Amino acid sequence: MKIYLVGGAVRDDLLGLPVKDRDWVVVGATAEELQQQGFQQVGRDFPVFLHPKTHEEYALARTERKKGKGYTGFEVHAAPDVTLEEDLLRRDLTINAMAMDENHQLIDPFGGAQDLKNGILRHVSDAFAEDPVRILRIARFAARYDFQVASETMILMKNMVQQGETDALVAERVWQEISTGLMEKNPARMLMVLKECGALAVILPEIDALFGVPQRQDFHPEIDTGKHILLALQKAAEHDFSLPERYAVLCHDVGKALTPQEILPRHHNHEQRGVELVRQINRRLRVPKACAQLANMVVQYHGIFHQIQQLRASTIVDILHRTDAFRRPERFLSAVKTGIADAQGRLGFESQAYPQYELWQQCLQACQTLNIKQMAQETDAFRLPETIRNARIQLIKQIKQTWRD
Repeated sequence: MKIYLVGGAVRDDLLGLPVKDRDWVVVGATAEELQQQGFQQVGRDFPVFLHPKTHEEYALARTERKKGKGYTGFEVHAAPDVTLEEDLLRRDLTINAMAMDENHQLIDPFGGAQDLKNGILRHVSDAFAEDPVRILRIARFAARYDFQVASETMILMKNMVQQGETDALVAERVWQEISTGLMEKNPARMLMVLKECGALAVILPEIDALFGVPQRQDFHPEIDTGKHILLALQKAAEHDFSLPERYAVLCHDVGKALTPQEILPRHHNHEQRGVELVRQINRRLRVPKACAQLANMVVQYHGIFHQIQQLRASTIVDILHRTDAFRRPERFLSAVKTGIADAQGRLGFESQAYPQYELWQQCLQACQTLNIKQMAQETDAFRLPETIRNARIQLIKQIKQTWRD
């Protein structure tokens, strides 16, 4: 029996990055032998075991054979005669197909270390094409490391998309990879890779449709809406936005896509189209509630958030009320904060200040100073909502006067 450290732990160790999770491959052993040593088997489909003390995952060396469409149609073979190289051969990328023995000696049969040094994402074998999730993974790795996809691997990915392999992806796996990629340091790289191979048009057609759609001429005529999304996402990453905030940035201009009339009426403006389209994405990918709600709000209101200095005090109060800002102030301010990425996601405006965030915050905080309980005691119940609204309007008028001064 021989045990090897494999996969991402080896990759990150060579990169000098912290190793978060360690996975191990056991060669020359059976499930019974591991169980006799106290290892606990997890799952029925794969021969994976938990170490009795460290609880790290140990897997028997195995091979996989495609027997159906999608990423679930695999037949697994695990036996003592499966070699380490055969186990590594089934992995997706060369940088993930390396191992280390107990003496910290590198085993690298497919040139992963050199690809790691050159910043290349390259598939190990044609078996890559058997699992469409690997397209999402390679896009996510591009976002994490800012690596380039090898030309032969990109050709393979394009063929997979054209053959309909990505049609078999399920919502949970798509969201898992997309959400993880959004939280990487270069999330725009993920979208660029998916766009180049054609997968973006399959999993996020609403975003894919933004490429080629002109932005406003006073913004930057050569930057279309799709490229603006890429720039805004990078700004969201630079400002360390949360996942809901980054997802909202991804979706904020979705209504500018050229939407067929049969989907939405022609008279809808792009905010109205955007609300319907982002709900469509949320349903299809089963987006978590916090992300879905924030994206809905940003798509509908981000334009008006930009205009706070031109708004009447009464309109500001109404926006705060409609967005539930008085009960959910953190969510509201997260929605407004996405405007920073929107404003800076343009060539020549990358460092532009966004005073609107502080102004909305001032208005909200001023309204929160009202003693609603006392007002309820002193005011007729029927007139209370109007009294509260008028009081908030007066406070914001005072705030707006300070902006002019």
